[in-house]
Amino acid sequence: MSSSARKSAEIKAVDPVWEAVRAGARQIVAAEPSLSGMAISAILNHDTFEQALAHRLAARLNHDDVSADLIRQAFAETLSDAPEIGEMARVDLAATLERDPACHRAIEPLLFFKGYQAIQTHRFAHAMYRAGRRDFALYLQSRASQVFQVDINPAVPMGRGIMLDHGTGLVIGETAVVGDNVSMLQNVTLGGTGKSDQDRHPKIGNGVLIGAGAKVLGNIRIGDCSRIGAGSVVLKEVPPRVTVAGVPAKVIGEAGCAQPALVMDQVVLVHDLNG
Repeated sequence: MSSSARKSAEIKAVDPVWEAVRAGARQIVAAEPSLSGMAISAILNHDTFEQALAHRLAARLNHDDVSADLIRQAFAETLSDAPEIGEMARVDLAATLERDPACHRAIEPLLFFKGYQAIQTHRFAHAMYRAGRRDFALYLQSRASQVFQVDINPAVPMGRGIMLDHGTGLVIGETAVVGDNVSMLQNVTLGGTGKSDQDRHPKIGNGVLIGAGAKVLGNIRIGDCSRIGAGSVVLKEVPPRVTVAGVPAKVIGEAGCAQPALVMDQVVLVHDLNG
């Protein structure tokens, strides 16, 4: 058994995230009978977090072109080859629960939050892309863009603990890289410059917070634990542990805390920009 498969088996043996999700489903069944069918079919009918995740995503992505059943089958095959998807999905869920003040139960991202669902769809698409199933991966990108309004090229590697707050309008291009514990809000673009098929997209370090509407363009490095103010246009490399803001963005001070992505403070004071 591979080390990743062993770790996946250990997680399933003692799985507090899955137990918390199931507890939330039971609460929905008791409190909201009109949603009990969804809670049962999406959560309580399954033995593992991975099964529930695949079922829920496939239901959201269902289309005449590729049915939910076919998508679930493809996800099951992918999970057998890349069981780490389940581990990363748990870490992403915990990150959402910790960082999003609108999230109160573990079940909410899995059932309702399209930012979380979009990231997990991308994780499956990325694993398929790496396994040579490029067309299916591109289909998932296209379908996720329609359903979740989040467009992430399947070639993009993404670290653990990713949180998309709202997610609407997020675009991440082919040669981008996203590190661990990154938080991004709506209408963020990690875009390229020019038409070259070479490395042309940003590299986002660990612990970075990217505010709503920010655009990061070109093959530039965004340093660990930095903060990009809402609405900024970043065209140059950003050092670690600083705040940048403006159009074009410039360094206006320190990041304000050790882990901006965990604190989620997007506020940039006017005197900082004018100083």
